[in-house]
Amino acid sequence: MTASVTRTPPPTPADPPAAAGTTAAGDPAVEARQAAPDPPYTQAVADGVHAFVQPDGGWCLSNAGIVVGDGTTPPALIDTAATEARVRLLQAATSRLAPDPPRIVVNTHHHGDHHFGNALFTPTATVVASAATRAVMAEKGTALRQVWPGTPWGDLELVLPTVTFEERLTLHVGGLRVELIDLGTAHTVSDTVAWLPERRVLFAGDVLLPGCTPFVLMGSVSGSLAAVERLRALGPEVVVGGHGPVAGPEVLDATEEYLRWVRRLAARGVADGLSPYETAVRADLGAFAELRDPERLVANLHRAYAEEAGRPLDHQIRSGPVFQEMARWGGGRPLICRA
Repeated sequence: MTASVTRTPPPTPADPPAAAGTTAAGDPAVEARQAAPDPPYTQAVADGVHAFVQPDGGWCLSNAGIVVGDGTTPPALIDTAATEARVRLLQAATSRLAPDPPRIVVNTHHHGDHHFGNALFTPTATVVASAATRAVMAEKGTALRQVWPGTPWGDLELVLPTVTFEERLTLHVGGLRVELIDLGTAHTVSDTVAWLPERRVLFAGDVLLPGCTPFVLMGSVSGSLAAVERLRALGPEVVVGGHGPVAGPEVLDATEEYLRWVRRLAARGVADGLSPYETAVRADLGAFAELRDPERLVANLHRAYAEEAGRPLDHQIRSGPVFQEMARWGGGRPLICRA
């Protein structure tokens, strides 16, 4: 499948202060992490279906989907980005693809980098999410902004979904079926994917993160593995993850391989009496070292340890201390949000 790419340069985001950890000024590795990312671009992934991709897929640089179909209805969006500046770039990309503004916005999960932009598409658009996702969105509010207080979030009020569903919901957009499937607990306690069967395109939210390290601190290792199996059964040919470049079905195998490796590490760490952090420090990442944000191993091990102990899938793990450990694992370098 040949994909067309249109690039639009964004404003240069300000470098936020460290949310966790400190580092010496002038460290080339840190400066590289803090450099402005490449601009977002739209990529045609099938006829009438586009991805809004935000390189390099790191913290809060999330992707979105723009479903136009044959143009007989207004488009639908899948997720809405994190900051006002980036949401406006998504608006501009959408307006270039369709004359009418979106009438439907889908939120794949509760993390704010995927829904803070809702405010700029309503009240024209109806926001849709799973019932569980809406509940957690309401509970967490804009808490993500406190993790990176220096990020230029802009003036975006919290807008919750007004339509919710249980398990499945089918949308019809420009002659295309968009099947929303709630996978349950995976990346978070409720993750929705959007499946376009006529195009074999899967918008996977953060359940699949091509080129990036999976992140299941607020979700489940076992739940994510079950979700991968369900998604594999759909037979996708194109996968748009919540972060990272557009991929093919190989991302399913890559995600499964990583999660099973984390599970094995956790079992050994528990047997050896090590903490999740100690296990992460001793681990040889091998090929996984090439994934974006490898420090997430620490968080993933915290979740895997909880599952090794037989805790329920909805067991809460305090994220603040874990984020501190992730920064410490990376040599004290702050976790950078460049949205």
